[in-house]
Amino acid sequence: MSLHPKLVSSIAFLPLILLYLISSFSSVSCDDSLTAYEVLEEYDFPIGLLPKGVLGYKLDSSTGKFSAYLNGTCTFSIDSYELKYKSTITGVISKDKLTSLSGIRVKVLFLWLNIKSVIRDDDELEFSVGIASADFSVDNFNECPTCGCGFDCDTVNGRKIESNHPISTA
Repeated sequence: MSLHPKLVSSIAFLPLILLYLISSFSSVSCDDSLTAYEVLEEYDFPIGLLPKGVLGYKLDSSTGKFSAYLNGTCTFSIDSYELKYKSTITGVISKDKLTSLSGIRVKVLFLWLNIKSVIRDDDELEFSVGIASADFSVDNFNECPTCGCGFDCDTVNGRKIESNHPISTA
């Protein structure tokens, strides 16, 4: 029994098609060996851009599109700023740039503004809300804030507390 030549050529390309599909799928899923915090570092960002307790993330390395997942909304204050993270944060990441951000808000005076981008320029991070931006030292983000208390988690209402939100893997 002989096979038709067109069928033989189709079968010959099947492994190439499967290889392409597998490589496309793997670029959309995350590298299980890296945490979301380690991915930030690979793109030259400090880990403190995300609060403690990220449950997981997805990253399409070909486009930079990402999603990071928290166990619910996360609110805390740092200095005179109040920040609110939704349970899902999305955007596009590239070396020294986080753009098209969604899911992070900052309260300035009495207005809640969406943080649209974070650009690293040497030792400074520029946070943009679209109509305005502010620069902060990268050193301010070497530590992850904790939901509910930010960096001031030693006492709440005069009682000493301990954080139970470890940095989790992706």
